[in-house]
Amino acid sequence: MQDHIRYDILAQEALRGVIRKVLSEVAATGSLPGEHHFFITFLTNAPGVRISAYLKEKYTEQMTIVIQHQFWDLKVTESYFEIGLSFSDKPEKLHVPFAAIRGFYDPSVNFELEFDPSATEGEEQPTAEIADYLDTVENQSNTEPEAEPAVSETAPAAAAADKPEEEDDDGDKASADVVSLDAFRKKN
Repeated sequence: MQDHIRYDILAQEALRGVIRKVLSEVAATGSLPGEHHFFITFLTNAPGVRISAYLKEKYTEQMTIVIQHQFWDLKVTESYFEIGLSFSDKPEKLHVPFAAIRGFYDPSVNFELEFDPSATEGEEQPTAEIADYLDTVENQSNTEPEAEPAVSETAPAAAAADKPEEEDDDGDKASADVVSLDAFRKKN
């Protein structure tokens, strides 16, 4: 039976809505509440992504940014966010559509969302070109170490890919709340 409703797309859009809401609240207040900070990984070549040529050359496939202490001009719309960050003391403005986001992580509460970039809004199946690109990205991420994530100057040095597990009061490792939509996809 074919899924004419496309629950996979609806679920991903709802979860992207969580990121949109959180970033909207940060934009409204101008700061992050408490100890919250965010690692956001996105595809640099996705449609609508606008970053400098320098960043695009350095992060040809995807990059991870950290939103913590030093950011400016955060603007959030229904379909994208813009933010100013510093990379090696050089200010940069990034324009990132929510559809380009691959992952979102808030280490202060060990909350993580991962997205399947092949389930894009409004498409029954990804085009052959997109499917080939996504296969290339997945194969490279499985065989090559990830590039060091881009972070603002005052952000922690830990990379999002090497997220340390946080310990609770009893010294036990806390597990992350990871939401993966592959478990809900119909296998063909």
